[in-house]
Amino acid sequence: MTTDWSTSLTAAMAWWRDAGLDGTFVDEPQDWLAEARRAKEQAPAPAMKPLRDLPPAADSVPTVTVGTKENWPQALADFSPWWLAEGALAPAGLRRLPPIGAAQAELMVLVPMPAADDGDALLSGRAGRLLDAMLSAMAIDKAQTYLASALPAHVPMPDWQALGAVGIGDVLLHHIALAAPKRLLILGASGVSALLGHDPTNLAHGLRAINQETAGMAVMPAWDLDAMLARPALKAGFWSRWLDWTGTLE
Repeated sequence: MTTDWSTSLTAAMAWWRDAGLDGTFVDEPQDWLAEARRAKEQAPAPAMKPLRDLPPAADSVPTVTVGTKENWPQALADFSPWWLAEGALAPAGLRRLPPIGAAQAELMVLVPMPAADDGDALLSGRAGRLLDAMLSAMAIDKAQTYLASALPAHVPMPDWQALGAVGIGDVLLHHIALAAPKRLLILGASGVSALLGHDPTNLAHGLRAINQETAGMAVMPAWDLDAMLARPALKAGFWSRWLDWTGTLE
């Protein structure tokens, strides 16, 4: 019997096609991208942009500073209006909040900046309510406390070192000198430390006084209020340090 190879091959191919095999496969690897790669290598390189058309380097962009100390308010009563108007202290368009209280308070509470949920007054939001509870536990009258922030407005993800470079850290020290409190509690030590040019990791343990023109001022740096709200365990550590700092630890 004569074998019809054409018919047999056609039948075999049909069987494999029905089984879902519709291509030819080989064991040797194939470089499917070789042609595209050769075309890319042969394409002319893009023209280089002339240096004169490039944007100026970042360090050549002028930096706005807060000026010299002689031009800053020299009395606490004049500080708030300047704080709310001086353009170099915060980006334009952000809502600013003034400090609250009178000079020579028993305690000055300093936060890095107003909270995002503060209303018409500094520390009037959720973090402020925690501070109210803390002051109540400390037996401190809030009306006799000076409340202030290192920045006049809420700035998302601030670059504290850059802010210090334009003089805002010096403004903060000037503000503290004008307020002249007996004690200073910093709630948000890392940001304030970087603003003043200190190592943030060392501030919470090493900063104990700020030297003013007349005398040193006792300072207690601590976690910021948002951190204590997120991690209630930090409150216990704060309270222990507070008792030690104020000399009431049994």
